[in-house]
Amino acid sequence: MRIPRIYLPDADTSGHQLALPEGAFGHLVRVLRMSDGAALEVFNGRGQRFRAELVAVGKRDASVKVLDALPSQTESPLHTHLGLVLSKGDRFDYALQKATELGVSAITPLNSERCDLKLKADRQEKKIQHWQGVLASACEQCGQDRLPALGEIQSLEEWVTAQDSALKLVLHTSAEKPNFPEASPASVSFLIGPEGGLTDLEVTAATKAGFQSWQLGPRVLRTETAPVVMLALLQQRWGDFL
Repeated sequence: MRIPRIYLPDADTSGHQLALPEGAFGHLVRVLRMSDGAALEVFNGRGQRFRAELVAVGKRDASVKVLDALPSQTESPLHTHLGLVLSKGDRFDYALQKATELGVSAITPLNSERCDLKLKADRQEKKIQHWQGVLASACEQCGQDRLPALGEIQSLEEWVTAQDSALKLVLHTSAEKPNFPEASPASVSFLIGPEGGLTDLEVTAATKAGFQSWQLGPRVLRTETAPVVMLALLQQRWGDFL
């Protein structure tokens, strides 16, 4: 049986005993029926992971004893920053989950003219917390020890202006096929629009900020599919995919 991995942001040294989060308690104790002494692996989302065990299991709570440090999982040598326009339903969650599995380094949620999800200020904080949970769960599953950096929601124009990656890309359906540079870039920022696509003005704003226009193929990809395809392509060419 595979040893369960749990995200514990406060795990930073051996010998600590930490409370097991409620969601993890439900999964490990109520679903998997794990008891005192069960082996775990915990990681803090900052690149460290530890061997641990379940202790003090009660009816409603339990603790985790951090035992000793384990070698950190190797991260991709390619730094990737995804700027993704917000979308309704579970599409955005899906994109975050799969981007994490594919080794994305940073993700920033964006607003755009055709964005179909408008969040008021009081809902934005709750959404950010929810998305952090999606990233943590994806890291638990895929074995990545460092959570992708999640930026605050901002406008598309603000994001493209702030990017300083070695290679900056905007994906849209009227672009030409990819023009791969000869030298491997150390970092890539890429912009993906909403279901309705980017407007001409938004594409122009990106290109003025130094973004190259790319189209990955003859078929139109959904907003949650494009990050998967793009990251797989980047990791295979310059990252850690074989």
